[in-house]
Amino acid sequence: MSFPKRYIGRFAPTPSGPLHLGSLVAALGSWLDARAAGGRWLLRIEDIDPPRCPPGTDDTIRRQLEAFGLTWDGEILYQSERGEAYQAALDRLVTDGMAYPCGCSRREWQQYGHYPGWCRQGPRHPERAQAWRLRTDKGIQSVQWKDRLFGRQCLDPTRQGDVVIKRKDGLWAYQLAVVVDDADQGITDIVRGYDLLDNTPWQRQLQIALGYPEPCYLHLPLILGDDGHKLSKQNLATAIPDDPELARPLLHQALQLLDQQPPSTLREAPVFTQLAHARQHWSLAAMTTAPTRDHR
Repeated sequence: MSFPKRYIGRFAPTPSGPLHLGSLVAALGSWLDARAAGGRWLLRIEDIDPPRCPPGTDDTIRRQLEAFGLTWDGEILYQSERGEAYQAALDRLVTDGMAYPCGCSRREWQQYGHYPGWCRQGPRHPERAQAWRLRTDKGIQSVQWKDRLFGRQCLDPTRQGDVVIKRKDGLWAYQLAVVVDDADQGITDIVRGYDLLDNTPWQRQLQIALGYPEPCYLHLPLILGDDGHKLSKQNLATAIPDDPELARPLLHQALQLLDQQPPSTLREAPVFTQLAHARQHWSLAAMTTAPTRDHR
């Protein structure tokens, strides 16, 4: 007899600044998908780039999530404490011939559109500091998966180039860290923004190379600002409040941006009342496949 898998989802913000409306929509969609399935929802802080992560920002993010009622299960995982796990994964990739050192600069290869693999047979510049790259010309040549909203996807990782998995300065890169953490935490369902959809081929290739299971993917539409660009910390998007009273109308707006059509009577209702209704009525079928939403 087979049993349904136990859903384990996660939200994994980078603490380079407080959460904004775009990150709230991603967190909310992830939380609702997990809770509607009766699953667990984990919080991971992706702080592998200390120069970009001001001290105390993780505390701000926790307060913001709590203000919106987005509680998590278990201990928070900090990537800054996970170096040994990432190194073990890199060692496996090197042993299997799936990773190699590279000292090339972006300026040298930028005219190619992506890194052309010059160092696959050995470093061209051994005198320089070396990054480590994933070989996309080995293993699977075409990555296919079914996104739960955007349907069947097929991308060739070789057309995106050999991605860096450990930087020249010794810091771990996102692609390797996220794959190792998802596997170690038993993540079954990844719900995140549409801007990360084209990262999936690299991550699937890493999962296959490391013998990790394939999670289900759901990429949510991006929220655009007044200038037509994605809301982000880089363009100084307004931080969401960490006060539950101020969170009420913004939570209602975030539900609308997820096409959930919450009743207008709940706009000023306590966040837990809004979340209870949204959890009961969470519907992926209600969402359109447009990759962006205008927040106005």
